[in-house]
Order: sequence, then structure tokens, then C-alpha cells
Amino acid sequence: MSEKNAAVATPAEKIILALDTSTDMLACAVGRVGADGAVTVLAARDHMCRRQANVELVTTAQQALADAGLAMGDLDAVLVGRGPGSFTGVRIGIATAKGLACGAGLPLFGTSALDAMAWSAHAAGARGTLAVAGDAMRGEVYPGIYELDDAGAHRTFPAETVLKADACVDAWAGRTDAADLTLTGNGLVKYRARFEAAGLASFSPEEAWYPTGEGLLRAAVEAGVFDEQSGDPALVLPIYTRLSDAEEAERTRLGLKKPASVELTGVDDALAGIHLQLRPMTVNDTAAVAALEAAVYEASAHTPWTEKMFYEELSQPGRSWWVAHDQGSVIGFAGGVLAGADFEVEEVVVDAARRREGIAARLVARVAYDAQMLGAQTISLEVDDKNEPARALYGALGLAEEGRRPGYYGAGHDALILRAPLPLAADAVIATGRPEPAPSIRPWPIVPGERTPEATAALAAAGPLILTIESSCDETAMAVTDSHGVVCASVVATQIDFHARFGGVVPEIASRKHTEAIVGVFEETLARAGEHFGVDTLVPADLAAVGCTAGPGLVGALVVGVAFAKGLCAAADLPLIAVHHLEGHLMANLFETPDLQPPFVASLVSGGNTMLVHVRAWGDYEILGSTIDDAVGEAFDKVAKALGLGYPGGPVISKLSAQGNPKAIHFPRAMMHSGDYSFSLSGLKTAVITYIEGENRAGRPINLPDLAASFEAAVIDVQVAKAVTAVEQTGVSDFCVGGGVAANPGLRAAYRKAFEKRGVRVTVPPMRACGDNAAMIGIAALRSYNAGSFSPLTLDADPNAALGTWATPNAPVPPTWE
Repeated sequence: MSEKNAAVATPAEKIILALDTSTDMLACAVGRVGADGAVTVLAARDHMCRRQANVELVTTAQQALADAGLAMGDLDAVLVGRGPGSFTGVRIGIATAKGLACGAGLPLFGTSALDAMAWSAHAAGARGTLAVAGDAMRGEVYPGIYELDDAGAHRTFPAETVLKADACVDAWAGRTDAADLTLTGNGLVKYRARFEAAGLASFSPEEAWYPTGEGLLRAAVEAGVFDEQSGDPALVLPIYTRLSDAEEAERTRLGLKKPASVELTGVDDALAGIHLQLRPMTVNDTAAVAALEAAVYEASAHTPWTEKMFYEELSQPGRSWWVAHDQGSVIGFAGGVLAGADFEVEEVVVDAARRREGIAARLVARVAYDAQMLGAQTISLEVDDKNEPARALYGALGLAEEGRRPGYYGAGHDALILRAPLPLAADAVIATGRPEPAPSIRPWPIVPGERTPEATAALAAAGPLILTIESSCDETAMAVTDSHGVVCASVVATQIDFHARFGGVVPEIASRKHTEAIVGVFEETLARAGEHFGVDTLVPADLAAVGCTAGPGLVGALVVGVAFAKGLCAAADLPLIAVHHLEGHLMANLFETPDLQPPFVASLVSGGNTMLVHVRAWGDYEILGSTIDDAVGEAFDKVAKALGLGYPGGPVISKLSAQGNPKAIHFPRAMMHSGDYSFSLSGLKTAVITYIEGENRAGRPINLPDLAASFEAAVIDVQVAKAVTAVEQTGVSDFCVGGGVAANPGLRAAYRKAFEKRGVRVTVPPMRACGDNAAMIGIAALRSYNAGSFSPLTLDADPNAALGTWATPNAPVPPTWE
């Protein structure tokens, strides 16, 4: 503890750092919370901070600690505002707080920013009935009614909601106590005049419209947060009150008529094993799900639902129903209804021939995610006590028995009532259908076991260890790399299931999932790195630095990784290293060719980038040309979506094209002879869609493998032709490829065929290094570490960072990935 006596906590007290960035106010305070709930503020650094929260939050927290005469090691816990508020703002605060908690091994607690606003008004002298209107943007507010007395601010509602501002005005103006209401909240910045026009004229002072650090502490005590929450940082999640825009739009489409479909031929079993998709159930699925329901329960005492029952269920609010389908056939479904704070799962059905593939788990995960977004706090269902496989599945998800209905499923078959808190503890595992890390499955804080002399020696021989974080798109990835370039651990948690139904990545969903998964990925990465060295887990004290992708990419996704990394560095006193995402893809080629040295030409092809780069030296990159519209991976996804092949489109089209004739259909080779290194994929995509529509109008079936092969050939021809010209004009003897599309077998083969006869060495990364991963970020981070090139804790994400940003001229250490 610090020698500054005023800040020292007794064993019954806690020193807590409180943070919130859900509004334009950056709320930050250090306080002492007594055993009796008394709050003493030791230092506060609250200040207005519009759109700069990710830049200022960590250093503000450090300043507040310094003001209190404390260091990070003096803290007993971290408290963060969960919103509701600006989605990005809330995630900045929570991701930073998660990093702080993980770096210092501290419990993390979350509380309502709306409650904190009420306490701000209380501190300003408000008493009686208080109406809080938080700004929800889009013409909406987060409403909340509180009763304030000398003891504090007491909420009168169970959970946060969102309302149109005008609806909130009408509701409050229509209250019998409207004349006695005092209004507060940052929603008044936009809507005060509307409330005044309705006769609501009593307002708290404007400076009290925002959360404060002290308000967070008092709100947490009032809500019993420190007693009721576990302190596990993985379980602290934002309060959203609504689905993402993409999900909301999707819900409104559920009742639309089924679009005209395209008849496909030549498919055979080309899509088997890779075309299993999950999507929300629509009214067009009712016949198929009713038939599957009848078939599954044919020999059961259970009465199957009818098509009409499913139709009526879909037309009601507060529902979530999902189907699993393969090549157009429904093979499973699950769904239920919101009942207060609980979401009741009514059905989980999977075709008997497709069981034990993890389909039921994935369906339940999707329903549980929707339930959480709809405001449910728990999820429940009933299962036959004799159904051992189902009981094992639900047990793995964290559902525990809390009741029994004797004979519900027939004589000798009781119904067990199971329930679990949301989010599901194993959601990350289910979301991918693979053994990826769960968001929270370990006791917190993690306490490492004793280490043998051999393990200690292995750690010492490894030299400095760098943890790297990649979150530029829809994969949450981390890796640990030692000083010799050895990848000690690499973990990737993908979000494909969450984006597949939209035919591409939805930025808001990506950002949400990064926030949910990042602690679980961190824990799993350190555990796997520990296994590499013969210990149970590494801890932050074993690390020498933290590197993170700071750009380019989806800004909301990048922000989560950067904020977590900065919090981790601040708490564990580690240097921070910023890495350029595309430089990581360039350096991934070193996994395949360790002696690769500039100069060389590289093609960077992915879902977001298509460019040719002349690597004149490490850190010295000349962009020869790039796409003027769609990226290659984006074009693959859009064509796959047009054909109803699902997302991601690249693997599906690649597998189909292997069976097709690339000369069957002539598609344009845009900009093949443009005389420069620019690319254009938009016209090709349009040509493919026009062809599909033309064949459909003519009533002719489409040979899908031929179409896929012809489309892929048009893409590859242009990529290879421009790459050959670039190599010839620069005079290099090495060519390499980076990015997710580098995994395409046809493209890899075409590059090799074109260059090997010209005496040019071709390098493509190993398949596991093509997609987004943190091991490739580790190569660049280790290079910067050796150069002593670090970033300040004011680092922010740069979604448009130019290649070469954060680069250093020294050569990277050749990596090894066993």
C-alpha cells in the first residue's frame, strides 16, 4: 500500500478505480468503499471528452491514481460503467477495464451508467422523483425513474430500455406527478426543448446530466454490485437494450415473401461439410420445421407443433427462432419466448441423422445471444430426465436443474427444469462449433501453480515474451512469441456464425463479439503458452511487452483490441507496441520462407484489401496499385451471397470451382490492360449477378461449378497478370502473397505457374497463417520490441492507417510456428 495514509484501506474496505466512457463525459475516480457501503472519493478526474475516450482514458486513470497517492498495485478492484450509452463509448470503457483487471489480477465489476446519472443529480441536490433521459441517439432515449431521498438514488424499474424521445416526453408528461418530476440526463442536450414544450420544466443543473466516477461508486453500492457479481472480467458486458441495426433489419424481413430462387445443377456433394449455416427462422420455414418436428417426435408422447403454431409464434414480439440448414434443407431449429427477465426455450430439434455434430449447441447459442440482447438475464428450458445426451449438452452450457415435473413426458419420464444466467459461460465455444476458448470458465483471478526448475529454465531460455492481439475484423486472436521468433501459443476465436446470415461481416456485431470474447481468448492464450513451457499458465508478469493491431480495419473492432491492450499494459507496467495489420500479413510469409529478404513484390488480397506492394526494404513499402472498388475477398462473398451459398464465400466458391470448367462462361477481366496496377472487382461482380438473373429469366438451370470456376478464373487472370508485370518492372526475384484470399488453391497455383518458369521464387504463407491471426502480428511486434519502438498509452485505432505506419527498418526475427 502507499504511504499516503488517507488512501489506505483497512481489510474490510476496498480501494476501487471507477471508469465510464458511455457519454461525452469521461468519468474517472478512485474511491474507498467501506464495509458499510460508505464511499470516500480519494481523487477524481471527470472531464468532458467527446470522441477522445480511447486516447485519454488510460492516462486519466493513471493521473487519478497519482492524485490519490496510489499505484495500480494498491487497487482492490475496478468498476466500469456498462451503459446504456454510445455503443462504441461503452466498449472502450469496458475493454480498457477488462485489460486493467487482467493485467493486475483484479476483480472487475460493472454498474449502470444511468444509475450513475441519477447519483450525479443527487449530488447536485435533487430530491423526490427523478426522471433520467440518457441519450440513445437515433431520436431515442434511455428512460429511467428514480426516487431520491437523503440516503441516495433508488431506481424504480427492473432493467434499462430504449424509447423514442417523443414517446418518452408523452409518457412523462402524462404522469399524475408530472409537475413534481425533476429531469436529468445527457439526453436533455438534444431534447430539453421537447420536454419543456410538454410542460416539464424542472431540470437538474446541466453539469449534473452526466455520470461521474463518484456516481458510479455510489450506484454500484446501491445496486449491491460488489456483493452480487463474481468479479470475473469476462462476465462484465455492455447494456445494449437492442439488437444491432443489421439484426433489427433482419427481423423486419422475416415476414416477407420468399424471393425467387435460382435452380442450380452440377452441385453434387461439393458443398457437403462446409455449407451448414444458421439463420433466423422465417415464415417460409414453417412447413419444413413442422415436418422435421413431426419426424423427430413420431414415436414420442410429445405432441408436435403444427405449421400454424410456428407461423403464429414467429408473428409475436419477444421471440427468437433459428434454423440450421445444409444445401437448402432444414436440419435443425430452436427457439423460445421472452418471459420477464427469463427467456424460455420452447424447442430444440435436430434431425436424427445429423446429431452429435454440435448443431444443437450452436442453435442454443444463437437463441441465447438474442435473448441477452432482448434484455433477458437468464435462459431456461425443460428436458426429459432420460435424455442423457441433451442433459450433457445443457450441462456443458451451464444450465442447472432447479425443478422437476413428474411424468411430464409420459410415465417414468420427468421434465427437468434447467436454468442458466446470461451470457452462457461457454458461448465462445458454441459460437464457433470448435474447441475455441470460452469467455469465462476459470476461477478469477487466475493463480498460477508452482513451477519446476525445468520450466523456470525454459522460460529464461525463451527470453522476452511478447503477447500480441489481433481484432481488426471478425476474429479475436492472441498469440505469445518468444525472443527467438517461436510461436508459443496462438488462439483464434472466430465469429463466422454471427455474420454468415448477412453474407458478410457486420461491424457492430463484430465489435460486440470482440468485447465478449477477449478475456476468454486472453486466458486461453496464456494457458496454452504455459503448456508450451511446462507450466499451467503464464501470467502478465511473464510478459515483456504487448503488441496489438492498431489499423487498418473496422474501427469498432480495432478499438476493442487497442483498449484492452492499453489497459493490460498500464496494469502490468508493460510497453505497448502498435502493429499494422497488413504488415503482419506481409511478414506471415516468413513462416514459409524464413530467409525472405527485400526487395520483393507482394500481393495482399483479403476481404478488405487488394493491392500490389513493392517491398524495397523492411518498413519501406511502395504501394504500386490497389482496388478502386471491391476487394477480392469481398467480391467472392458478394457472388456467393447472390447464389445463396452463404458466408464466407471464398472457400465455397473455391471448392466448387475445382469441379467446373473455367472457360464455360466468359466474364470480363476488368482493367487487365489499364497500364497501371489498379484493380476493379465491382464490374465482374455485377456481370456475374447479371448472368444469374438472365439465366433465371430464361428458365435455364445454372451449372454452379462452371459458374464458380469461370468467376474465379476472371479474378485470378487479372491478379496474376498485374503481379507478373510488377515483378518484371521492379526486377525482383521474390514474390509473395498475404491475406485471407492467399488460401485460395487456384490463386496459389496460378502464381506458382506464372513465376516459376520466370525463375522467380514464390512464397505463400501456411494455410493457418493466411487468415487473420495474432502470430503474424507477433513477428512485427518482436521486430519493434528489438528496436525499442513503443507506442504511448494514448494510442488510438486508425482504421485507415497507411502501410508503413508503426514500422521500423530493422529485419524481423525469422519465426517458427510448430
